[in-house]
Amino acid sequence: MLMREQQNIIIPEQEPLPIDRAVAALRKAIQAYDPSAVNRSPALSIFRQRVLPADPLIWLFRQRVFPRVFWMNREKDCTLAGIGSADWIRHEAEGSNSDSFDLLVRTLSEKDPAVRYIGGFRFNNMESQDETWSAFPSFSFVLPLVLYAEERDGSWLSCHLFVKEGEDSGRKKTVLLQTLEALDLKADAAIPEMPLLKQVSCIPDRKLWVEGCRKALGLFASGEMDKIMLARRTVLEFGSSFSPLLYLIRYPYPRNATFRFCYEPMENHAFISFTPERLYRRDGQMILTEALAGTCLKESMNGNDFHASEILLNSEKDIREHGFVKEAIFRALQPVSSSFEMEQNLRVLQLNRLAHLYTCCKATLKPEYSSDSTVLSVLHPTPAVGGVPKNEAMQHILDLEPFCRGWYAAPVGWISRDSAEFAVGIRSALVSEEFTNLYSGAGLVEGSDPDLEWDEIEQKIGDLMAIARGSHE
Repeated sequence: MLMREQQNIIIPEQEPLPIDRAVAALRKAIQAYDPSAVNRSPALSIFRQRVLPADPLIWLFRQRVFPRVFWMNREKDCTLAGIGSADWIRHEAEGSNSDSFDLLVRTLSEKDPAVRYIGGFRFNNMESQDETWSAFPSFSFVLPLVLYAEERDGSWLSCHLFVKEGEDSGRKKTVLLQTLEALDLKADAAIPEMPLLKQVSCIPDRKLWVEGCRKALGLFASGEMDKIMLARRTVLEFGSSFSPLLYLIRYPYPRNATFRFCYEPMENHAFISFTPERLYRRDGQMILTEALAGTCLKESMNGNDFHASEILLNSEKDIREHGFVKEAIFRALQPVSSSFEMEQNLRVLQLNRLAHLYTCCKATLKPEYSSDSTVLSVLHPTPAVGGVPKNEAMQHILDLEPFCRGWYAAPVGWISRDSAEFAVGIRSALVSEEFTNLYSGAGLVEGSDPDLEWDEIEQKIGDLMAIARGSHE
């Protein structure tokens, strides 16, 4: 057994084990461990065992411990599947987004740098929340009790024993052992069908959507706005409740270049996102971000990837929309960065139904600004999900959209003291028992056609609708 004293990491066996044997080795190590011997408070002990690869979604689906969380990055070299809560950082009160970001980062500064918390924020914490989003506060991030991770250095199963000051360390150890005892370790699972989809409705409906878009276009004509993203909520009613993980398991395009995120704080209540858009990745002072805006609908022009690229790279409207995002990123990061590099040539990110204009950006943060609260404050919301100018767009979204965005289009991902990765929670679903609310939007600039933007949203939610209908249409 290997133990790293500085970070209190215990590794029972050096060789990768099948998950059932890994769980047995972890249980043995935890049983032999005396958490009261750690003379600091709060105390975090990490038990990690390298494992043979398994299907992380199937493993997560089999477990009945909540919360359940899932993250897969777009490059598919970081997958996290966690259950239970060793520690939870949550904030309920309304206020500015910057205050929420600062509070999370201050709280994390007191945590162990060796662990990652998984979760998300509200899009606009000044927005009054409705009952739809009752399980999703201003922000909520969890350190899973048990975490299955697949990364470049292999696959690991980790257990986190976190004891705060005044807590009974023996009781916390017992809870962790009971969780391991309750794990379902079968290698496969019978995946149920989606229940019957009974009804579909849209908020706003098409008529009100067109009216809202025309009001936004009026803002461009007056010179008040350059760009705004308006969203739509599509309400699905099913014949019964079901596991939200079915959306991820039944996703029809596993190779699609998207981030996958699921946050299920309690059974059958989850926020899910299949987003192509990275907000940023931070490693120390280095950050990677991107501009993603401008969309081509492949099915509408019956074209392939090459045709989609040709259309986007020659579309004045889409290039103009993309330019607003690039300029906003530069203006946001330039004051807080010691170096800044943005690609000059446009790229095209290809998805199964859509293609997007894409530009990568790298920056080195100045030491005094090298925290996630700074990066979150300057980058969120990007013009791709908010607008230009930023603050005016946030207010107009409140005025024009007849529903609460909640976590939709907000930062979702993982964060630690020294690094973080957040995606923008678009192409998303809020699952609540037998109801699913799909959220997606369209970027409006001068010259946008409201009817075409409605059709674009239909394409953006097409993958989730196909799952809901039980087909890969």
